[in-house]
Amino acid sequence: MSEPVGGVPAGLGTGLGAMPGLDPAEAVRIVSGETDFAFVPELPNRGVGADPVGRAGAILIDMPFEYVHEVYRMTSRPGRVTRLARDFLARDLDALEEHWDAEGLIDTGRLLKAQVLGPLSFAALVELRNGHKMVRDRGARLDLVESMADGLVDHVRELERRLGARVVVQLDEPELEAILNGSVTPLTRLDPIPPVPAPMIAQCLEEMAATIARPLILRTGARPHPELCRLLTSYSVTVDFSRPLPDDEKDKMGEYLDSGGVVMAGVVPVRPPVAPITAEQIAQGVAATTDELGLPRTVLRDGFVLTPHSDLADASPTWAAAALRLASQTAELLTQDPDAL
Repeated sequence: MSEPVGGVPAGLGTGLGAMPGLDPAEAVRIVSGETDFAFVPELPNRGVGADPVGRAGAILIDMPFEYVHEVYRMTSRPGRVTRLARDFLARDLDALEEHWDAEGLIDTGRLLKAQVLGPLSFAALVELRNGHKMVRDRGARLDLVESMADGLVDHVRELERRLGARVVVQLDEPELEAILNGSVTPLTRLDPIPPVPAPMIAQCLEEMAATIARPLILRTGARPHPELCRLLTSYSVTVDFSRPLPDDEKDKMGEYLDSGGVVMAGVVPVRPPVAPITAEQIAQGVAATTDELGLPRTVLRDGFVLTPHSDLADASPTWAAAALRLASQTAELLTQDPDAL
């Protein structure tokens, strides 16, 4: 992990994006009520157009798409699925604005995180009109990066205009490992998709960061990709703490936190555990990890945003609310008196 550029606020609890259910108003109510670091809820259970690919496609500029034979494919003009995805996004933002207006939150400068599937993962999942994945075509990748960066600028500005919020952007890149090692599923076995080098990916992501010009978080899976993170300076990272960190990853994380980096740490189960768990227990676990890293307890206050282990789309609404509440309560404990844990 390289030395980071600041901007993502620490000492708070939030979620990673996806929420259960089909009702955006209910999801907004839960998120707003349980977190100080709110986020725009995603409701992928609504189906095509509301899943991560459809959501990202709704943000793109001048790059329409369809859903053909259970896969997304770029098209020459907007069709039913493009319109559906944009309608889902518009309804979500309307629900967010209505709730914030009713609660007196507009123009208070409250934090808000917007998530989107990143351009590299989008390119690994979406086909060109000839059936090949977009990631195979360097020109298509570059066009996609530019379109998504411009679309995110518009998206963020709309959130700022409607809500008066301070917006943080989270890019989700779950397919990066496959892109880096050349294992993205090709059109045919005889035409494999070559790996995309880490420096090329890092350049795309840094160009997006320069265009978006807001605090940024990169989510690449359970762990940050070490080679890629060394090349990035504009992003905070997410780490799933549901499993112990190997020693080499502990060393890298210690260096990252010691240099001022902020980690979004997944510390809350996405389903109710067999034995009840408290914020105090979670906080003590995070404190023990930083002690193992040899870092001062001040890192607990300055270096962590706490989240559930993963998305909450498959959780019950009751547990989704409880998980977000636990993340926020744990963050509060870490900032109050970290030496007492």
